[in-house]
Amino acid sequence: MAHSDATLQDKRILLVIAGGIAAYKGLDLIRRLKERGATVRVVMTKGATEFITPLAAGALAGGTVYTELFDREAEQDVGHIRLAREADLIVVAPATADLMAKMAGGHADDLASAILLATRLPVLVAPAMNPAMWVHPATQRNIATLLADGIRLAGPERGEMAESGEAGTGRMSEPLAIVAAVEALLAAGKADSSDNVADAKPLLGKHVLVTAGPTHEPIDPVRYIANRSSGKQGFAIAAAAAAAGARVTLVAGPVGLADPDGVSVRRVETARDMLAAVEIALPADIAIFAAAVADWRPAHEAGSKLKKDGSGIVPPLHVTENPDILATIAHRRDGRPGLVVGFAAETDDVLENAEKKLGRKGADIIVANDVSPANNVMGGAANTVHLVTPEGIESWPQLPKDEVARRLVHWIAGRLKPTA
Repeated sequence: MAHSDATLQDKRILLVIAGGIAAYKGLDLIRRLKERGATVRVVMTKGATEFITPLAAGALAGGTVYTELFDREAEQDVGHIRLAREADLIVVAPATADLMAKMAGGHADDLASAILLATRLPVLVAPAMNPAMWVHPATQRNIATLLADGIRLAGPERGEMAESGEAGTGRMSEPLAIVAAVEALLAAGKADSSDNVADAKPLLGKHVLVTAGPTHEPIDPVRYIANRSSGKQGFAIAAAAAAAGARVTLVAGPVGLADPDGVSVRRVETARDMLAAVEIALPADIAIFAAAVADWRPAHEAGSKLKKDGSGIVPPLHVTENPDILATIAHRRDGRPGLVVGFAAETDDVLENAEKKLGRKGADIIVANDVSPANNVMGGAANTVHLVTPEGIESWPQLPKDEVARRLVHWIAGRLKPTA
């Protein structure tokens, strides 16, 4: 029976099911794709057949399930090449650490890896593995390679594992979430080949407000309180939002970065300056508060440089709390942006603190990251973020900040409520 919203009508999906405990979700994924109008062909690795049977997958898909590279009948017409070409999209779910390593290394020693090496189609990968395997440097290197090759990811999610007492990031995304990613990827592909600018620009007609960088809170005319934020992530987000068709206002603290193309930039120094500039920039459809705003400022700014007088007595430095820009805007009754996104730069208990911040600040989304010195996030070129929402947590691998920005902007665009 077709789904009432046949969003994948006549689309051809090649589903590769790898050998992990999450393989059972592949059966539900077949059903979810088909009820939206898709035609589904299934390839299973040898490991996958240890968890579910080709008979069950074939019954749901309504066709042959392919398992062997050296199949006498299928390979008479070079079947693995045919499978690699005769589809609109390849989905790998679950994608094990082993299969992703093969993909990253260009291996082709079984049917699944041969298809993935031979294809020119878009590929969506839904990783599933133990959390220790997911965070292993080898896996993260492979993920970075796959992303650089144009592979798209769905998940993994954070939660309980099949193993008793195991929890963390590594759960395969639920079938409906993968279906949504399939729909978005196919829609993006259609937009790339379309003359319809609105389709190609998911934020066309939207006003996006972004804050970036640190603030400087003066102690005297020479010294100030600040932090190590470079502003790179916020500037990248502003550029990505502009590329997605939005009208973008960037309120930037004191950083040495050039204005992104097509972005209206307002430069400020202090937290109070930044709040004032943000309020002037409203209304906005989306507000993304990526700036690392100083929590405190000196209660009194000295009019001249403070000097040592040789007495050994240190002049007291009294501080007062700065305005909370994220909470101020998120709690507005009038003129609140439709979507408010905050950042949580933490050095310990990252996810726990981010979840608390989500509720306390009134944001719709918190983008959390670990800014401990060992991670080289502040001032560095890469970032590892976790998207915290009331529905749960989505963790991304380490990515270049430009790629984090691009993915975040498109992820946010997908959460916007359609306008009437």
